[in-house]
Order: sequence, then structure tokens, then C-alpha cells
Amino acid sequence: MEVKFDEAALKTANKIISRYPEGKKKSALLPLLHLAQAEFDGWLDVPVMDYIATLLAIKPIEVYEVASFYSMFNLKPVGKCVIEVCHTSSCWLRGAEEIIQHLENKLHIKAGETTADGKFTIKRVECLGSCGTAPMFQVGAQYYENLTTEKVDTIIEDLDKSGKRTTYFDEVSLTAHK
Repeated sequence: MEVKFDEAALKTANKIISRYPEGKKKSALLPLLHLAQAEFDGWLDVPVMDYIATLLAIKPIEVYEVASFYSMFNLKPVGKCVIEVCHTSSCWLRGAEEIIQHLENKLHIKAGETTADGKFTIKRVECLGSCGTAPMFQVGAQYYENLTTEKVDTIIEDLDKSGKRTTYFDEVSLTAHK
């Protein structure tokens, strides 16, 4: 199967690339990886990363290096909702481990795993920059802060009901190219 964006996503990709000066296409790498992840089931397979390299006229290894460095990019299949739990200093001090344990018990998976129904993945991530509102997690582009187990239960219920794949692209960005 050939990997390529549909016409609307390609138009968005070209618009992103056009933001950067001639000879600096590589600067579009991060937003294109986000777009690709949103378009290709929430993760970046090697053929998808190779496709991005082709669009930017760079070597595939340059894409692999970036995609494997940032925790926001998934290099294996994930659930529709990836729950990225901050577990660094402020969050840890304010209960991140209890939140992770609660998620693991509620979803019957461990951090790094995906539920059998493919709905949820739990990831431990480094600081998400919301230290004053710890503990927190991110699902797609949405931050959830000042978490308690009760708040987590409500969030999981709402995400489960929505049935949507969460992405780093906001609703406006995604619908703008569809």
C-alpha cells in the first residue's frame, strides 16, 4: 500500500511547508509529523516517515531522529486516546504516581500499553510545563490539570463516549483540510 496524504491533507502540508523560506523546508518537520500522525491512525510507521522525508526533500534518518526523540510522536500503534501523564518533579510531588496507578487499574493496562479495545494508551512523559496545576496529563492537544481520581474517572468516561481519536491538531486545524 502506498502511503500518501489525501488531497486535503496534502494541501495542508503544502501550506505548512510554504511558511518557511526556500531551502528551509526541514523547518516544517514537526508540524508535518503531527499532521501525519493525525492522518495515519495516531502513529508514525516507517513508510509514513519516509513519505514525510520525501515531501521535505530530506533523508529519512533525519525524520526518524526527530520522531524518536519527542514523546509526542508514537512509533507503534496506540489507542484512540493517548493519555500522556507527566511524572516529573511537580506532578510527582502532587500525586502523579497515584493518578498513573488509578489509570492502570481503571483501564486494566500498564503505562506503555493499550487497552484491548484500542481506545486508550497510557504513556509516562517528562514535564509538560503545567507545574502550577499538577498533577496533570495531556490527551491530544487538551491539558487536564489539578487531577484527582474523580476527575480522571469523568475524563475517561467523556473520552470513551466521544469515540474520537485525539490528536495534537485542534478541531479547527483538522477540519480545515478535510
